[in-house]
Amino acid sequence: MNPNLATSPLPGARTFLSAFTRPAPKRTGMSALLALALAAALLAPASLCAQGIPNIRVTQRAGTSLVDLRYDLATTNANGLFVAVAVSTNGGNSYDLPASHFTGDVGGPITTGTNKLIVWDAVRDWPDQFATNACLRLTASDVPPGMVLIPAGPFVMGNTFPGEGNSDELPLHTNQLSAFYMDKFEVTKALWDEVRTWAITNGYSFDYSYSGQGKATNHPAHTMTWYDAVKWCNARSQREGRVPAYYTSAAQTTVYRSGQVNVDNTWVKWGSGYRLPTEAEWEKAARGGASGKRFPWADTDNITHSRANYYSDSGYAYDTSPTRGDHPSFQAGDSPYTSPAGYFAPNGYGLYDMAGNVWEWCWDWYGSYTAAPATDPRGPSGTLSVRVLRGGSWNNGAFHARCALRVNGYPLSAYSVIGFRCVWGL
Repeated sequence: MNPNLATSPLPGARTFLSAFTRPAPKRTGMSALLALALAAALLAPASLCAQGIPNIRVTQRAGTSLVDLRYDLATTNANGLFVAVAVSTNGGNSYDLPASHFTGDVGGPITTGTNKLIVWDAVRDWPDQFATNACLRLTASDVPPGMVLIPAGPFVMGNTFPGEGNSDELPLHTNQLSAFYMDKFEVTKALWDEVRTWAITNGYSFDYSYSGQGKATNHPAHTMTWYDAVKWCNARSQREGRVPAYYTSAAQTTVYRSGQVNVDNTWVKWGSGYRLPTEAEWEKAARGGASGKRFPWADTDNITHSRANYYSDSGYAYDTSPTRGDHPSFQAGDSPYTSPAGYFAPNGYGLYDMAGNVWEWCWDWYGSYTAAPATDPRGPSGTLSVRVLRGGSWNNGAFHARCALRVNGYPLSAYSVIGFRCVWGL
């Protein structure tokens, strides 16, 4: 049985968690700026400074709040481009209106073509406003910044080493996953702070004032609830002018920005915005394209401090580190003993710290495996009690750094061993 993390926040909870944390049985940028004059119900003709996205046209539908943004898109990228819209209410000095009510050829990937259409329901994001200096900014990129592509295809999920691991790592089963992008690094303290600062001035609130701690700006952010990680994903999307993933109902009209909402699978726009990985997405990504391996690297089934930031001891034969205990490079000063992003080598997909450093929140409610094959599984539906965490941490042993290892925590858990990274669905 996997122990759960406690409900109450306890930063630096090394002692509390010790019962199970020790071993136990290329971006291509294109942009264009549109300056719109909002006069009564009519948008004046747009003045345009195009930088790579040709033939942009904008009109407001007479008698409505709907704004049509048309553009042409040319790219040699067969996978298409990610298109985002940002809104300024002050003539382009800043683009910080938390606009999300865009439909059509936005998000991605968007394939090459002419007369692409984005529709903005402006009154939903900016009600009862009159302005003569509103601006829209349209951007397109071939890969979400800081992310790598995890290709579509099948993989075998679960523990392939007989006689080791926990019972919840079985039965083995094959999942077919669609392609998605994943952050190369765990969300850093610097990125957390940038998005959080924007979020709290744009309608977001977080569960704890101390959510998102970090030992240094280039170390992973930690100590955030599952709810705060999900809200942060939405804020990251909206800050970049992208359609967010998470909503407060199946209608998918109200963006999740505050409180502790147990978002259901049907309340998610799976192909839009930043979001947490599903447990299946996380494990496929962690394996780095290899199969039947214990850890995220393919050249050995052993682990040492040269590979990951974890707590080493002699309890497992596959822990062959010449140094024991906390990682000697990071145990100076007070805990947490996290390591900077990118310190260790990446796995086969170009992902860092898929073993150790901090646990990573996943989307799914925690549940049992079945042997049946599945396509893009998203975990149990409904409201259960605990969410999935993956990857181990600086405070965990080699046993917990294995790709197949699963633990779970109450969504309100917030500890110095917990962080996350984002994905972007296709």
